[in-house]
Amino acid sequence: MLEQSYYDKADEIIAEHGRIQKALIPIIQDIQAYYRYLPSELLSYVALQLGINEAKAYSVATFYENFSFEAKGKYVIRVCDGTACHVRKSSLILERLYKELGLSKEKHTTDDMLFTLETVSCLGACGLAPVLTVNDEVHPSMTPEKVSELIAGLRGEQA
Repeated sequence: MLEQSYYDKADEIIAEHGRIQKALIPIIQDIQAYYRYLPSELLSYVALQLGINEAKAYSVATFYENFSFEAKGKYVIRVCDGTACHVRKSSLILERLYKELGLSKEKHTTDDMLFTLETVSCLGACGLAPVLTVNDEVHPSMTPEKVSELIAGLRGEQA
């Protein structure tokens, strides 16, 4: 069960968009932007507040790939594995990230909730391959060594 503050924030976001069914997507986008994920309890709450069937709200949220029901770390790292990045050894970058962060294909977020690692099909920056993003900031021409420097720098921001 979520704390009351989550529902209060949802009410604030709903008020900004209006209690209309067509506002479902912008509302849940704003909730996800605020919490870095979409708590399923809030999706149910929003559906109720907008007079939408809960199943319909879930079908919308699960249809769009950008919605996540899992909590994400402060830094969301997305590694491109599209053709250009793959050919330029993005797999070595991914391996280094798994090692540096203690993550795997099954475990995507560090226990301290600092990092979440995702693999994506394309980031649309093929000329900069291999590429990764940290919270949507593009890091071009990555190497395993640059990955280690990047992670150390992000960890240093937390000190």
